[in-house]
Amino acid sequence: MSKYHKPDNEKIQALKDIGNKLRILSIKATSAAGSGHPTSCCSMADIMSVLFFHVMKYKVNDQRDCNSDRFVLSKGHAAPILYACWVENGGYPEQKLMELRKIDNTFEGHPTPRLDFVDVATGSLGQGLSNACGMAYTGKYFDKASYRVYCLIGDGESAEGSIWEACAFASEYKLDNLVLILDANRLGQSQPTALGHQMDTYQKRFDAFGWNAIVVDGHNVEDLCKVFHEASVTTGKPTAILAKTFKGKGCPDVENLENWHGKALGAKAEGAIDAISKLIQNNKHSLTPPVPVDDAPAVNISEVKLFEAPSYSLGDMVATRVAYGTALVKIGKDNKHVVAIDGDMKNSTYSIKFRDAFPDRFIECFIAEQNLVGVAMGAACRNRTVAFASTFACFLSRAYDQIRMGAVSQSNVNFMGSHVGISIGEDGPSQMALEDIAMFRAIPGCTVFYPSDAVAMERAVELAANTPGMCFIRASRPTTPVVYGNTEVFQIGKAKVRRQSDKDQVTIVAAGVTLPEAEKAAVTLAAEGISVCVVDPFTVKPIDKATLLTCAKASGNKVLTVEDHYPEGGLGEAVSAALSEEGVKVRRLAVQNIPYSGPPTVLLERFGISASCIVKAVKGF
Repeated sequence: MSKYHKPDNEKIQALKDIGNKLRILSIKATSAAGSGHPTSCCSMADIMSVLFFHVMKYKVNDQRDCNSDRFVLSKGHAAPILYACWVENGGYPEQKLMELRKIDNTFEGHPTPRLDFVDVATGSLGQGLSNACGMAYTGKYFDKASYRVYCLIGDGESAEGSIWEACAFASEYKLDNLVLILDANRLGQSQPTALGHQMDTYQKRFDAFGWNAIVVDGHNVEDLCKVFHEASVTTGKPTAILAKTFKGKGCPDVENLENWHGKALGAKAEGAIDAISKLIQNNKHSLTPPVPVDDAPAVNISEVKLFEAPSYSLGDMVATRVAYGTALVKIGKDNKHVVAIDGDMKNSTYSIKFRDAFPDRFIECFIAEQNLVGVAMGAACRNRTVAFASTFACFLSRAYDQIRMGAVSQSNVNFMGSHVGISIGEDGPSQMALEDIAMFRAIPGCTVFYPSDAVAMERAVELAANTPGMCFIRASRPTTPVVYGNTEVFQIGKAKVRRQSDKDQVTIVAAGVTLPEAEKAAVTLAAEGISVCVVDPFTVKPIDKATLLTCAKASGNKVLTVEDHYPEGGLGEAVSAALSEEGVKVRRLAVQNIPYSGPPTVLLERFGISASCIVKAVKGF
């Protein structure tokens, strides 16, 4: 192999010794905790030794250094051995590891970014490779830097479809700075894995996906050093190191046996530690990680602004999804680190506008929504980009586990879901997002925007770009009238009172396509001598309780919510929760049943959220 220099025998032995020390630390920590996955740690110990003390370039004293190599432990249940690496490299005291899984200790059962050396939370299996793809894409195409990305997955989780979505993505974009390590230890949680040690089958599968696939003995330190070198000089494709290992390696009466997943070794711990200790020739070593190349560019993603203010005329008919694309281009002009990601819906979500303006900052993930979400999260790591991911809102539900883990990962990724509700019309219920507000309201720390016109949408995009934590922006398919002036100021958690008088009898809260319906209803009611207040919430989470309460008190403590969404978890529930202890009566109009195809206006009427339905509901109050 070109330019490969085998490490000398002393270093090989030191790496073997470190691997065994990592095993012992993992066994001790899980024994102290009384729970954990020591056998899963033992199978990958030699891999981790070679990675952290020979291959990866990183700074121990600057754990989120932008130039350092990234490591994603997709099989997050093996967290103790990752923590053990950071104890062994001097980053943390051993005592912290011995308090594994205890309350307030950041060495948790599975890794989270409460630790600076963890970029994404893992543990829900099959997700880490997509995150790693986002990091590798960012490193190769945006940062154009030397850092590399390593992702270790378990053979059990390789059954997840998201793994193969990520494999296709990495191959498509020739991510030769990405290395996957498969810890093929043969045993799953409740039985052997489907392929066991059929390493040739794994190799054929990765070969078929366009990877440089290499089978290696995962316990042979010298061979591991060699294949990691091969990965470093492979160009034009990612590398998959397929490591044949044994679960519980080194532990007598445990190694390669079933029914030891997720269990501390108990009475067998002492014998395992004793047996492994006898393999160690030197408990002290002087190995330090290689120094990274400092060539990642400085990135400033603060104070992102619309390059130009909105430029609409009142009454213009503009779909908010179109305004989303316009706003993306504007913030992209302002900040070169804004990136857009889509799943082959760009001509419907209008992220195509961004693609046309900034093709080098657009990532096409094709129809693979789980990978789309994971890639977006990876791209946003270490504050390298301002990432906006878009698709039909209904399809984000198939990636809800990734979104949920994004919250645990403290991700700043932004999502736009278009084609919401029955107002999309003839495409029918499979395309209608009617549960998306509920989905994202349930995500801790997530801001949920529901802009009602083009001006509000542009400002929602601008605000999302600057808001810590996850954001979701809901966009409608049909055109709606521009009702706000171009200089209107929007704030998160601040509603807009669209119509108000001192004779209001009911407050109507509506957003998106139902806002113009509510305003039509208000005109009809006014002609009949009934005054109503109309409120546009702008954000459903956080909801503007103060404005809602003021308007409700001024309208006889009567509130009617109208939404193009199922009643569970939507706008109505958000308003009801905010006013539940305030003596306010809230009634809700929402889509009560699974809809079907039809013209939007007909569907709004049929499912009870049109202007005429609002008029009837107000009179019923």
